[in-house]
Amino acid sequence: MQVIPVPAGPLRANSYLLTEDGREAVLIDCGGREPLAEAERRGLTVRCVLLTHGHFDHILGCAALQGAGAKIGCSAAERSLIGSDANLAAEMGLRLSPFTVDFTFEDGDVLDLCGMRFSVIATPGHTPGGVCFRAGNVLFSGDTLFLESVGRTDFPGGSLSQLRQSVRRLLEIPGDLTVYPGHDDPTSLDHERKYNPFA
Repeated sequence: MQVIPVPAGPLRANSYLLTEDGREAVLIDCGGREPLAEAERRGLTVRCVLLTHGHFDHILGCAALQGAGAKIGCSAAERSLIGSDANLAAEMGLRLSPFTVDFTFEDGDVLDLCGMRFSVIATPGHTPGGVCFRAGNVLFSGDTLFLESVGRTDFPGGSLSQLRQSVRRLLEIPGDLTVYPGHDDPTSLDHERKYNPFA
């Protein structure tokens, strides 16, 4: 699996293009139109967008991807946040182009997409329905787990106690995984076990 990080949108949130065959791709989060442009530049067709959560900086480009034929998926528990003011777009003075959620998933689901397998891990705390995705030895942690830090919990629906539990759940995954977060640089589970103050 090739992982192509694409900073996107006004906050340069991390989106990730993933491809197994160099033709079809899955996108993790979509903070702007940049992932679509990058996919087109590489000759990739994005079939699905998997959302870690519904804040504006991770969904601003979804309408463009959906218009290009991609299906949008989020956790069932996050669906209502995406279409509400809790997505924070209006608070930031931004207009979110409307899109529909094509499919939802739950904790423990396994998604087979474009020749890749994604395990869904519910990680509430940053938002009530936030999730992470594991694909082989890689973890896409959204705004749950960052390099030596975690996501904020002072937004609507946030919970520090839930976030701590979610981080511990991730760090209990056996072995070492490369962690691709929603913001900033990649890290690893081993590094976070040693140096994350929320571990």
